[in-house]
Amino acid sequence: MQIKNLMSEDLITVDKDQNLSDALKLLRKNNVSRLPVTNNKELVGIISERDIANKLGSSKYESMPASRLHISSVMVKDVFTVPQEMQLEEVAKLMLENGIGSVPVMNDEKMVGIVSKADFVTLANGIAFDKITVKEIMSKDVKYVSPTERLIHARRVMLESNVGRLPVLDDDELVGMITSKDLMRAFIDFRKKVPEKYQKSQIKEVLVNDIMSTNPVYVTKDMSISEISEIMMETGYNGLPIVEGEDVIGIITQTDILRLIEKLES
Repeated sequence: MQIKNLMSEDLITVDKDQNLSDALKLLRKNNVSRLPVTNNKELVGIISERDIANKLGSSKYESMPASRLHISSVMVKDVFTVPQEMQLEEVAKLMLENGIGSVPVMNDEKMVGIVSKADFVTLANGIAFDKITVKEIMSKDVKYVSPTERLIHARRVMLESNVGRLPVLDDDELVGMITSKDLMRAFIDFRKKVPEKYQKSQIKEVLVNDIMSTNPVYVTKDMSISEISEIMMETGYNGLPIVEGEDVIGIITQTDILRLIEKLES
């Protein structure tokens, strides 16, 4: 299958000279996690919720409001693109090898679409995926935080582990989830509520418990990949903790499903 048959043609872009507040509004309004960045309609970068969370949580920008940050200072400039005729498994391999969540699709030098891990998840149904269970592809090395740890610690764990979500465990019991989106919103809300002269000291007092999602959706190791893909499509979650008894024994993400699709296709 050529990637043009999977990509989304509904392109939502942001100009590099707009400020971060504009990008946040677009992300929220369109319920997307990343935006291609343009300059005179030419693709020059890409910006994601994770990029924003990482930038706003850094010491250099910790007290700077989003309205004073330009897209160009936050975006990733080295953007991988693919031609619309490229085969699905080749695109999947490119995304996996480079650790990227989405790729703009080009026709000659014009951007005509974008494909993300979420688009690949829609393919994970049918007989082949009914026969494969979570335990066969799940990640067993689970990074997590506790509800009483600081927000800035959770950000550091995500950065060092290169993950976009963390289960929150209290006495080994799953009590919540925290994602890049949660971090991004928390940093923005904090800037709005706390006067600038107090931000450096008070950000250290914001805890995981203050921003995590409670009553998290979880799955079991014997569920099929078809079932998991349905849950991800219905909820919009890109990662789900795996629970056995009361213990978190793993996590399954869109990346795990993308890796499976690439393996099956090739």
